Amino acid sequence: MSYPFWTIAAFLAGFAALISAEPVACQSAEKIVLELEAKISLGNVIGRIDHMAVDLKRQRLFVAELGNDSVGVVDLAGRTLIRTIAGLGEPQGVGYEPTTDTLFVANARDGSVQLFDGDDYKVTGRIELGNDADNIRMDATTKRVVVGYGGGGLAILDPQTRSKVGDIPLKAHPESFQIEPDSGRIFANVPGTRAVAVVDRNSEKQITTWPMDQGGNFAMTIDRARGQVLLVFRSASRLAAFAMADGKPVSSVDTCGDVDDLFVDPKRNRIYVSCGAGFVDVFEANGSSNQRIAHIRTVGGARTSLFVPEIDRLFVAVRAKSVEPAEIWVFRPAP
Repeated sequence: MSYPFWTIAAFLAGFAALISAEPVACQSAEKIVLELEAKISLGNVIGRIDHMAVDLKRQRLFVAELGNDSVGVVDLAGRTLIRTIAGLGEPQGVGYEPTTDTLFVANARDGSVQLFDGDDYKVTGRIELGNDADNIRMDATTKRVVVGYGGGGLAILDPQTRSKVGDIPLKAHPESFQIEPDSGRIFANVPGTRAVAVVDRNSEKQITTWPMDQGGNFAMTIDRARGQVLLVFRSASRLAAFAMADGKPVSSVDTCGDVDDLFVDPKRNRIYVSCGAGFVDVFEANGSSNQRIAHIRTVGGARTSLFVPEIDRLFVAVRAKSVEPAEIWVFRPAP
């Protein structure tokens, strides 16, 4: 069967548009929930990229470039890389503490937390934790810095004295953990024991354990509006919600694979899940269930992200691929 030339030309034009389109798979034209706004090059960075943090005052994004032994400093206003802090030891966690204007960097290789001045990034201190320093959280209530590390512990750091002032033992290495400011509880994923450890911040003691029925609980966030702790499991990838009060299961739904970060967008009642399988999943949140409303293509291995409500942007870290450099993809939520 033959086809008119104009039909073939139209088909080829449509195909070309399809393969060149931005990665917004499974978003209908009527309901775009995330728009790819920019791609910011991280320069000559190789290997795995881990977590991120932000300095809101200066509009700077910090990127833990674990495989490159560096931290990238990105100017968000100018959308450009302005500095690379080199010579680190597999940085996993980064955190900016505003009252002392200090950048904290947790290193997996030697277990150190290195401190840098927030203006010129000169070294201002170093705290030794032993091994495998990982996620960092800022506790605005107590003005302390909390770092997960080692075979099982949360270190409490004083940014004023630049020293370790407390230690909370856990039964295995903590992955993502979150601080609930109202109750003073810390919820920590401990995948080595298939559990969530619940810690009292004031007594610096674990007060209970929530056993999980599957493993791979790495990513975590808190949905304060609904009183829930949200986890994503890697072993059978699922987004699960648990009641913050007692750990009882609330809901569970399939999501994309190899997740390392998830965030709640309270303005839109959404949840953003970044997956190493090469997608960002977006869920509509409600009290008893979470419904996936978008499945957005990114790049394989892009499993870490940071949602910053104050500037209403989701940042996804994309590692270098063959001739493509490492980048930060900037997504603007819509509407």
